[in-house]
Amino acid sequence: MLRIKNLSDLIRDFKCHTASHILKAININTESRKDWILKRFEFAGMRHKRNSQYQFWRQDNHAIELESHKFIMQKLAYIHENPVRAGFVDHADDWLYSSQRSYVGKGGLLDINLLDLY
Repeated sequence: MLRIKNLSDLIRDFKCHTASHILKAININTESRKDWILKRFEFAGMRHKRNSQYQFWRQDNHAIELESHKFIMQKLAYIHENPVRAGFVDHADDWLYSSQRSYVGKGGLLDINLLDLY
C-alpha cells in the first residue's frame, strides 16, 4: 500500500496535473462551449493572486486521510446526504448521480466497488 507522507502535496500535484490536462483538452478539441468555459475559469482565477490565468479547482478545501472504517463510513454518509441537504431529493438514493443507489440495490450510472458497511 502506498503511504502518502504529505497529503497536501499530493492533492496540490493532482490538481495541477488534472487542471493542465483538462484545459489543454478544452483548447485542442472543438468544444462548443469553449469560450464560455474558459471565461468562467478566468473569472474564478481573478479572485486568487496565485493564479496566472485560470482557476480550475477550488483552493479552499481541506484534505483528510481516511484512516479508519468508521471515519470512511461517516464521510460516505455525509456525501450521500448532500443532495438531500440541498433540497434536490427527499432520499439520498433518489439522486441519480449518487453511489447510494448502488448500496440499496437500485443501480447507479457507474459500476462501483461497494464498501463493506459493517
